Amino acid sequence: MGRTSFEVASIFRQYGEDYRQTHRLGPGQHKAMGDIMACRTAQLGGHVDRCSRGCGYQAISYNSCRNRHCPKCQSLNQAKWLEERTQRLLPTRYFHLVVTLPHELIPLTLSNRKLLFNLFFGAAAKALLEFALGYQRLRAQIGFTAVLHTWDQELNFHPHLHIVATGGGLSPDGTRWVCAAHSFLLPVKALSIIIRGKFVEALEEAFREKRLKGNVPCLGGTTLFKRFLRKLRRMKWIVYSKELFDSSEKAYNYLSRYTHRVAISNNRLTNIGAETVTFRARDNYHPGRHRFITISAPEFIHRFLLHILPARFVKIRHFGLMAPCNAKTKLEKARSLLAQEDGENKLAQTDALKHCKTWQELMLRLTGTDLTICPKCARGTLIRCKLTDAYRILPPTIWDSS
Repeated sequence: MGRTSFEVASIFRQYGEDYRQTHRLGPGQHKAMGDIMACRTAQLGGHVDRCSRGCGYQAISYNSCRNRHCPKCQSLNQAKWLEERTQRLLPTRYFHLVVTLPHELIPLTLSNRKLLFNLFFGAAAKALLEFALGYQRLRAQIGFTAVLHTWDQELNFHPHLHIVATGGGLSPDGTRWVCAAHSFLLPVKALSIIIRGKFVEALEEAFREKRLKGNVPCLGGTTLFKRFLRKLRRMKWIVYSKELFDSSEKAYNYLSRYTHRVAISNNRLTNIGAETVTFRARDNYHPGRHRFITISAPEFIHRFLLHILPARFVKIRHFGLMAPCNAKTKLEKARSLLAQEDGENKLAQTDALKHCKTWQELMLRLTGTDLTICPKCARGTLIRCKLTDAYRILPPTIWDSS
């Protein structure tokens, strides 16, 4: 899809002030709205790039806000993350898993985001690690990376984890690499039951310790909460698993599409009308097709702000062989075992990425585009100059979030 002229920032500028006056927002939501509106405007300053050969080319570049919820600031972060992860790749097959939090937990989660998200991560990670070690056809310690998403295609609150796991792992004694069966890692029905059990157990403990809060019906007393837990234990938790990758590079290239994704990108916006916003969504009933959703501007802002994560919350986490504590021990052992099996080191091709010192070098390595060369004459080098008042334009109105 090509770029559009519509941006989330434009919606905030037109309707954000009215929404702020009629809705109670948290500090993180205030900051996200302000940052997104100011991103790449004179509000944050910038610089001018001029050609060193004097061909007359010059371009103003304004600074980005670097907010992790901003649709404009994620591409470079995604590339940097992928570069860092290449140092821990294993030359093996990978599986993609998706674990979804039941909709019945949404009201409780909205009032206890950080706590419930942490419980969700913990339950999924413990279940995967323990089940892989105990499953008769595997019996190995696997490694995986999990990324939290909180939205669906219509921007509704829909927490789920995207997980990329190694197609095998270290044997319990650490002396050999155990490969998972072709196109099969773990039985998802059994895995979903284990995740459900661990989550419900952790949730019950949080209730006993009085860590849950909010005006939620299930928190109306011990009897109501126990009834809620019984309901959770009877539910079918949705777990999806599929082998998609025959190499580590493909696995993390795929996962990097999810790591720095925000609730909605600017290129999905198709129209900003009078009090309405229209955006494109995937049509799950007709693969390859899209559908268009029109909602009011205040409703769009409400849905977008649902996905602002708590401050300093880590949404990308590594477990098992990929955990930071195993980076120089078990992970290296697994890499050496796999290299012996293959007779070569498949990661040699990623070494060049480690020597990229600037973002321009990184973009050159990843895209083949040299951003330091003048695009007009293709001979001169771009020289960065200070942005003087003569180049400044009036920034969009940014309301005080205090």
